[in-house]
Amino acid sequence: MASPTVAANAYASLARMMDSGAAGGKAPGGDGPAFSAVLKDVLGGVREAGRASDAQTVAMASGKANLMDVVTAVADTDVAVSTLVSVRDRVIQSYEDIMRMPI
Repeated sequence: MASPTVAANAYASLARMMDSGAAGGKAPGGDGPAFSAVLKDVLGGVREAGRASDAQTVAMASGKANLMDVVTAVADTDVAVSTLVSVRDRVIQSYEDIMRMPI
């Protein structure tokens, strides 16, 4: 299990990534949201899931939370992170496929 310092550093890094990202908005020439805005929303959701999981864990350690709530929060965070990693892997794979295409 990660230490609180590692978790805090991970959240701080994620916050810096989100703050330094593009300003979101509409996609150029399209009707939908920009990819950067969607990515920023997803990263924010994963960050919030992690914070909720940590809060439930701390509450349980102080005797204020139920074990089932902690397990549910941790499972939600695990699913969110696993989904994020899968999407990241797919984006990298797509980029590599595009780079291998002949001109």
